[in-house]
Amino acid sequence: MDLIPAPRTADLPEDAPPYVFGPRPALDAGPGTEGTARWLRRELGAATGWDLPPAGADGGGAEASGGSGGCGGGAAGGIRLRLDEGLADRLGPEGYVLTVGDVGAELAGASPAGVFWAAQTLRQLLGPDAYRRAAPLGGAVPRVWSLPRGTVEDGPRFGWRGMLLDVARHFTPKGGVLRWLDLLAAHKLNVLHLHLTDDQGWRVEIKRHPRLTEVGAWRPRSRRGHRASPLWNDTPHGGFYTQDDIREIVAYAAERHVRVVPEIDVPGHSQAAIAAYPELGNTDVVDTAALGVWDDWGISENVLAPTEAVLRFYEGVFEEVLELFPPDVSPFVHVGGDECPKAQWRASPAARQRIRELGVDGEDGLQSWFVRHFDGWLARRGRRLIGWDEILEGGLAPGAAVSSWRGYAGGIAAAEAGHDVVMCPEQHVYLDHRQAAGPEEPVPIGYVRTSQDVYRFEPVPPELSGAAARRVLGAQANVWTEVMEDQGRIDYQVFPRLAAFAEVVWSTLPAPAERDHAGFEARMAAHRRRLDVLGVEYRPPGGPLPWQRRPGVLGRPLEGAPPNV
Repeated sequence: MDLIPAPRTADLPEDAPPYVFGPRPALDAGPGTEGTARWLRRELGAATGWDLPPAGADGGGAEASGGSGGCGGGAAGGIRLRLDEGLADRLGPEGYVLTVGDVGAELAGASPAGVFWAAQTLRQLLGPDAYRRAAPLGGAVPRVWSLPRGTVEDGPRFGWRGMLLDVARHFTPKGGVLRWLDLLAAHKLNVLHLHLTDDQGWRVEIKRHPRLTEVGAWRPRSRRGHRASPLWNDTPHGGFYTQDDIREIVAYAAERHVRVVPEIDVPGHSQAAIAAYPELGNTDVVDTAALGVWDDWGISENVLAPTEAVLRFYEGVFEEVLELFPPDVSPFVHVGGDECPKAQWRASPAARQRIRELGVDGEDGLQSWFVRHFDGWLARRGRRLIGWDEILEGGLAPGAAVSSWRGYAGGIAAAEAGHDVVMCPEQHVYLDHRQAAGPEEPVPIGYVRTSQDVYRFEPVPPELSGAAARRVLGAQANVWTEVMEDQGRIDYQVFPRLAAFAEVVWSTLPAPAERDHAGFEARMAAHRRRLDVLGVEYRPPGGPLPWQRRPGVLGRPLEGAPPNV
């Protein structure tokens, strides 16, 4: 069958007659599966028109094609959900078995998450129309829904299967974030890394520091294209999530077994915060009161001052962030820690004095001091710090984890040193990079990274020792939005490559050179029909459609083969 990501095993004989649902199938939800039952009634019920009454309820059930008997509690056919913790021994904690027989479909999971992933597979097997938001009205002949008979046994290769969405450069409103959570879940991805703060915008309400969103969430204009482009969009840009918005996003994610990782950047990428509270910056060398939220791309020279007052300010920020992102959904908190220019610290008498007081190794030591402070601060509150691979340069507490973006090297060093790692090397899984070399690609950035290139990405480099390899939690694809101004542009850059990435981190695939990308592309033909129903504006196989192009908007294409670092 055309399943994406590919399951471990799928025994669905083509010559077996399908199981045909009746007009009112029952849903028998065993203990611990209530969340998936709610999701099925809401999502699958909307697409099919089914009520999915509990098994055994009056009027529940329907005659099954090719068989009789009960699905769970005595209905004549339908869907049964159950937990089977024993499946974890061979399929892992998120594993599942989906069986379709004479009395309907049984979804057994090693955990509630496993049952939910089984429901995602069930939806794919029902066909693209199972992704619609409403069943068609009327019609002389009611729609018949069927499933292939057989068994699917499945479980993921990695526990961290994620995507970073940069909402700081171009803001994605709350409804768009909820949409992305649905798209991640449909691809069995289970981490959304929300990049909430940067030089160009602050996107989360902090009640004790209201100017972070009153001022820091808005910029007067935005550059169109790469930072070398002469074009500007003079419409003010901004937005932020209220604390209630964040609570809704986190709850929505939890229902779909997706963890949300908030990122609050320190000490660099901080001009929006300094624009809101000038005292956070290096006031002895810069007139920080004159700064606004940055309207350009790249890396701002305006960084946080290395003072105790700045630490206290950000402790207050993180206290509210921890309350919004509870530990069962967000055990990790990302602090950035990367790309911190040092020119202001070198020019600042206060920063030089701070270096002497702390006894750290120059300006680089100040950057590490920031990270180490919050490493311990978060650990004392039961959370784990994660940061970009620059945070390795000053030493880390044992519980800290590393997002390896500058290639594999940082991840290899971190894993060999005993730290957990999420692999996201830029030249492999940065989906803002262009997908083809053609002149019609919109605002082309970086080297060409095709769907096939992403499909051949390997999260565990062969250089790792056995123990270090087990430190690779998984991987994530990163979506930076400097040149992606709206939902359609993000869709175009992300799909179909996110589907290829999802298969890499879920499925057990052979070595990269031996992977069957042609087979994946054949299955993508069916998957594109699902994406069409979902309204995803993916890049078509033949290249961008006329409205997907951005003629005249300068990018930064790089030619040749990307470095394999």
